[in-house]
Amino acid sequence: MVPPAAHGLRAQCGPTLDLTPINAYHGDFTPAQDREDAVVLIDGNCTGTLIDAAAGPVVLTAGHCVGLGDSVLLAFNVEADPDGDPLVTNGTVIEQAMAPDYALIALDQLPAITPTPLTRTASDRLAIIQHPRGGPKVIAEGDYLAECSGIVSYTDLDTLVGSSGAGILTTTGFVLGVHTDGDCTTDGGGVNYGWSAAAIVAASAYLQDGDLGDR
Repeated sequence: MVPPAAHGLRAQCGPTLDLTPINAYHGDFTPAQDREDAVVLIDGNCTGTLIDAAAGPVVLTAGHCVGLGDSVLLAFNVEADPDGDPLVTNGTVIEQAMAPDYALIALDQLPAITPTPLTRTASDRLAIIQHPRGGPKVIAEGDYLAECSGIVSYTDLDTLVGSSGAGILTTTGFVLGVHTDGDCTTDGGGVNYGWSAAAIVAASAYLQDGDLGDR
């Protein structure tokens, strides 16, 4: 399975855009409120997640969002009716690649939140907490489709430009991968894609096998 060449295009899955402001969400995806504080807006145009790692927490995002060595601005708690740590801090990109499409950012200051663990185990339902078009944090839900050669695909899970780099959450509240590509259509066809956490850990010098859980 090969992801689309263009990032963040045609990412609305079906005739309606189903994005819910995170603090207005009352759906069945129970880990959402526990994990949303770790989601961060990067340079006003991409999304990332503060993840748990043995070497220390870092922000995981898409590699096409940043360059190696870049200094980036990270804003936590950008949401309607904010309820968490409103930290705005700088960070440095310490790893970046395009295949897998990921980057790791070391923060100058860590927020007072719990980082989100990584997993290799998918669930039937997935969610993405994201900053589409650089706006306030929202959540979308959809269905896991498949994983092949490090690419995770999912259906009926809306994203937009700016959602790149958001974590793909399982029903246990762990990050299965990083959203990188949109190939859905408004007539209900196509799928959206990301790179798996397993592929990212395998490629990373910073992350370790022990950072990848089985839940």
